[in-house]
Amino acid sequence: MKKILIGIYILVTVGIIVVISNSGLLTKKDHKAIEAGEKIYKQQCFACHGDNGKGQGAKEGTAINNQYYLNTYSDEDIYNQVKYGREGTVMPAYGSNLSEQDLSNLVAYIRNWQKKSIEMETPQKISGDPENGRKLYNLYCASCHGNEGVGKKKMGTVLASPQYLQYTTDEQIWDSTAYGREDTRMASSLKGLEGVRQLSESQISDIVTYIRTFSTK
Repeated sequence: MKKILIGIYILVTVGIIVVISNSGLLTKKDHKAIEAGEKIYKQQCFACHGDNGKGQGAKEGTAINNQYYLNTYSDEDIYNQVKYGREGTVMPAYGSNLSEQDLSNLVAYIRNWQKKSIEMETPQKISGDPENGRKLYNLYCASCHGNEGVGKKKMGTVLASPQYLQYTTDEQIWDSTAYGREDTRMASSLKGLEGVRQLSESQISDIVTYIRTFSTK
C-alpha cells in the first residue's frame, strides 16, 4: 500500500511539473542574449525608438515597448521587421549590418519587454468591402497614417511600405486597428472598448481589406 501511495505521489508530482513546464512558467530567459541585444539596441535603435522603446527618440520611430505590439507580433515577425526594414520610412534594413546572432539577440531584448499575455478576439476570416474601407480609413485613419498609407512624421507609421504589407498578416493589421497600442496615439477602434472610434468587426475588416490594396498601387 505504501509503495502504491509513493507511486501515485511521483506520478502527480511529474504531472504538475509537466503542466507548469508547458505553461511556460519554468521557461528560462536567455539573459546573455538579452544583455547582448540591449547593447545592439543602444547602438542602433534608441535614436528613433527611444531609450525605453516607447518611441520617444530624437528621430521618428514607433513605440515597440508596448504590450499590444508585443502580443501581436511573434519573434519571427520582429526579426523580419528589423532585418528587412521599411521602405519609404527611416527604418533601414539591418540584414546587411547585423549578423543573424545579433538580430536574434536584439529580438530577445525587445521580447523581454513583454510583461503579460493579452488575448485578442480576431475574426477567423477577414474579408471586407474595400470601398467602404476606403471611406472609413479616410475618416478615421488618414489623419495619422496619411492618404493611402504614406504615413506622417511623428504621427502614424507608413502602411504602404512593401515590407509592412509583405510581413504583416491581415490578422495583425486587424488586431492593431481594433485594439490599438496603449500609451500611443493609436487608440482602440473596436466597438465596446474605450476608444473614441466604435467600429464593428466588419467595419475594421473593411479597413484591413482597403489597406491591403496599397500593395497594388
